[in-house]
Amino acid sequence: MVGAGIVGLATARELQLRHPGAAIAVLEREDRIAAHQTGHSSGVIHAGIYYRPGSLKAQLCVQGARELYAYCDERGIEARRDGKVIVATSPEEVPRLDELERRGRENKVPGLKRIDAEELRELEPHAAGIAALHSPATGVVDFSELAATFAADVREAGGVIATGCEVEATDATGNEISLRHRYGSTRASAAVLCAGAWSDRLAVAAGADPEPRIVPFRGAYKRLAPARAQLVRTSIYPVPDPDLPFLGIHFTRDLRGEVNLGPSALPVAARDAYRLSRVRSRDAASTLAWPGSWRMAGRHWRYGAAEIRRTVSSRAVLRDAQRLVPELRREDLLRGHTGVRGQAVSRDGTLIDDFVVSETERAVHVRNAPSPAATSSLALARLIADRLDAVG
Repeated sequence: MVGAGIVGLATARELQLRHPGAAIAVLEREDRIAAHQTGHSSGVIHAGIYYRPGSLKAQLCVQGARELYAYCDERGIEARRDGKVIVATSPEEVPRLDELERRGRENKVPGLKRIDAEELRELEPHAAGIAALHSPATGVVDFSELAATFAADVREAGGVIATGCEVEATDATGNEISLRHRYGSTRASAAVLCAGAWSDRLAVAAGADPEPRIVPFRGAYKRLAPARAQLVRTSIYPVPDPDLPFLGIHFTRDLRGEVNLGPSALPVAARDAYRLSRVRSRDAASTLAWPGSWRMAGRHWRYGAAEIRRTVSSRAVLRDAQRLVPELRREDLLRGHTGVRGQAVSRDGTLIDDFVVSETERAVHVRNAPSPAATSSLALARLIADRLDAVG
């Protein structure tokens, strides 16, 4: 296994459940597990509303959420079903809300309900909208804690997790695959590469198609001042743009009771650009050399301009937030956490909005695993393990 994020750890756990006698090793480039997307997420357990029926996201999210809640109950991990509302604030957004409702029902999202403005005020008294979808099955959890529990499962079953062990390349010959890393090499009968923002590099080095390419997007959150956190009871989301795999500026209440607002979605010059000033020449060159990056920019330049405004101006964030919660004031917004999403982009500039899992000789590559990958991790791990059993 390469990568000790939540998907990699869930997959290692699944493989040990299937093959109790196998020697499982997880190689992680950072000095700790869950260092990137897993440890910087909003913690939302998604219910499966947004995803195109028949897609991997649609298939795995509903199932994965159900299994995640059951696992948390079994292991004593706090996972609250707080619910959320997706709010239409203008008549122009109602057709998109209709489409979300259709998708949610086709995906068999539990408890999904269409509500009017009065019912919305009962759930979220400070929210403004003319119609909404209420998803009582949406929840929150600490995905870092969940990943740590998966890691404990792996170790207890005899597996090894090696941090600070960046895999640089793989070489499949005969009945084994060799993974070259900073300490030498490790040989295995087969490998799974869940390398997150670095997944494309390892896949291409193993002989896979260069498409899709990972383009990093930095997401920055605001946090509501504690005295104003009562303005949001659970989670409040806008109706998203159907052409983009981002959900827009939204509110989520975490397990500590803090309300986070965001995230932005700005392309950055490093795959670990938690600070805007971080630039890595190889990452920047990779993005700029990819034809899809320029086609994406040409197609979505208005959205990109808006994201730049939100990045440099708290007033721009406030304006978007006030569409959902009009009582907000500028002084209510405090600095929050940041994350980096490794977004797969095709050669034609399409932002790929589904999980992508592919194979090379004796290896399975997770090429795109954005949200709801954490929610889907147990179900996604089974799909990956099925693929590995086929190639190994």
